[in-house]
Amino acid sequence: MKDSTRERLIDELYQEDPERADANVFGRKTDVGRRGFLGGAGLAAMSAAVGGAIPFASNMPGGLIPAAFAQSTPPAAPPAGASSAAPAPPKGPQYLNFPGKSDKLVVLGDRPLVAETPEDQLDDDTTPTNKLFVRNNGQTPDEAKDPDKWSFEIDGEVNKKLTLTLGELKSKYKSVTRRMVLECGGNGRSFFTPQARGNQWTNGGAGCPEWTGVRLADVLKTAGLKPSGVFSAHYGSDQHLSGDAAKATVSRGVPIKKLMDENNLIVWQVNGEPLPNINGGPVRLLVPGWPGSLSAKWLNRITLRDKEHDGPGMTGFSYRVPIKPMVPGDKGDPKNFKILESMPVRSIITSPANGAKLAAGTKEIKLRGAAWAGDLTVQEVDVSTDFGATWTRAKVSKPKNKYDWQRWTAIVRLPTDGYYEIWTRGTDSRGMMQPHIAGVWNPQGYGGNAMHRVAVLVG
Repeated sequence: MKDSTRERLIDELYQEDPERADANVFGRKTDVGRRGFLGGAGLAAMSAAVGGAIPFASNMPGGLIPAAFAQSTPPAAPPAGASSAAPAPPKGPQYLNFPGKSDKLVVLGDRPLVAETPEDQLDDDTTPTNKLFVRNNGQTPDEAKDPDKWSFEIDGEVNKKLTLTLGELKSKYKSVTRRMVLECGGNGRSFFTPQARGNQWTNGGAGCPEWTGVRLADVLKTAGLKPSGVFSAHYGSDQHLSGDAAKATVSRGVPIKKLMDENNLIVWQVNGEPLPNINGGPVRLLVPGWPGSLSAKWLNRITLRDKEHDGPGMTGFSYRVPIKPMVPGDKGDPKNFKILESMPVRSIITSPANGAKLAAGTKEIKLRGAAWAGDLTVQEVDVSTDFGATWTRAKVSKPKNKYDWQRWTAIVRLPTDGYYEIWTRGTDSRGMMQPHIAGVWNPQGYGGNAMHRVAVLVG
């Protein structure tokens, strides 16, 4: 039972009942949505809340929580005209304090350590290592004292079991360097309503550094795949949170077709430097395009199986999405779920940052961002400043190589000073477009790729 006496966050109220939130926060009830009451006191209250006039207020959808309310530094006092029952503004983020990592990363969990990268910190073409998100499932192993002696095995449905050290991997196989997106399967989870289980990622569970390693397919060819091998199982040396050495923290795998993708790498370097321990060093897998949990950190074993892998993270609702849409909030039937494979299209605005304040009289804003689409490419990116009433096509660059993200730029023009929300939506090479809100709700919140919004105040 919920405690009705505690101060409630504004995003909680909007998640539960957006129309009622409009009434409670901005002091005027309506039965016809925000377009029916954002005039007079209601408009004045919202304008005060966001810090300026709202030129396109008539286009704002009813029940939409303004992007400005997601800021870590909320208004000091309730806006004029707001209801006395107005909820508390969002809590501020907790920032990461970890050697080798930017103090701009936001901590989502500390056991295990999980930290995401705010969108404006992803403005580099190549993601710096210190800005790469952190997603651990178990206890982080101690750093290897002699990385070249680190070893891993390839066994199961192969003609020859292999045991290789990192030193042997470097000397026996040709190394390659690729700039490729690594993305957590739960990226965008916070956009689901009602809230799904797990770390509440926004868009920051992704990054696109340059990885150096050898092609996994080359190593598998040395082992020789038997016709009976149809699925892989990946293992790392991180210990289960319980401390039970007999329990695997997470062990996921892919069908043989995906496993043999020439872009899958066994990597030991990121951005030309040794792979940090916190991101899986000295050796990890990189399986781009699909959930990052497949890219086993601290790699110590790859097993080829004669059936679909059933390790931790492969069954029930783990990394699975509904085959047929389910009622949001329902328990769900595992029989109606399939493995999440290629990640959905996503476009983010990396400049300006959410909450940016621009000088009075600013008539145009230069936008930058990034977009990616799992196994696919990004066909289009569009941006809007009037709550989606009209859209402007962005200029999208070509990827450096397969699985690289695509940087985009655009210029938008503003009629007057005031509060604006800039929206971006990506469309993949199959014509699938980002939705306004996270769709296909599922208990663990996978595939939440709602359009990204940033708030900008001019004047």
